[in-house]
Amino acid sequence: MSRAPFILVSLALLVSANPSFAEPVKYEIDPAHSAAEFSVRHMMISDVKGAFSKVAGEIEYDEKNPQDSKVNATIDMSSIDTREPHRDEHLKTAPDFLDVAKYPTMTFTSKKVIAKGKGHLEVIGDLNLHGVTKEVTLDVDGPTPEITGGKRGASATTKINRKDFGVTWNKSLDNGGVTVGDEVSITIDLEMKKPKVKA
Repeated sequence: MSRAPFILVSLALLVSANPSFAEPVKYEIDPAHSAAEFSVRHMMISDVKGAFSKVAGEIEYDEKNPQDSKVNATIDMSSIDTREPHRDEHLKTAPDFLDVAKYPTMTFTSKKVIAKGKGHLEVIGDLNLHGVTKEVTLDVDGPTPEITGGKRGASATTKINRKDFGVTWNKSLDNGGVTVGDEVSITIDLEMKKPKVKA
């Protein structure tokens, strides 16, 4: 064997044996096992919680070089559930709430990923909600180690001011307070899987 082919074979074996040379692994978000939950102050005395059950998207994860990872996620806004049908209908239809007929999805597109220690990432990206795009930072636990079937899990949290996104509905209370708080806490629990190889 000449020297040039020998070098090429050796390099190929090195890449396959050393994950640090590997390409980021692509995963699909599993909508059946993922959800985005939120919590917002109600009437200044308690928190109302709800969830969006339809979360989809793609993740490219590089375990050795997490800064090369990418996230693209989409949430179906019509899947909102606060366990109160009349409230859900108001949230979906009001122009100064979600107005899902005009803005059917919320999207997140990552711009930068920072490793903050083992099993902890900071993902900075653009959140588009109600027709407005703002930069937000997700504090991510995970992803977990891959299990049989090419699956991983992760959990992310962030806080936003809903008024920054044009979600401004409110009503004054007799005590000087308001019905709905401005700050919204968001928790996203994801299960991701490698896409099936098409025959």
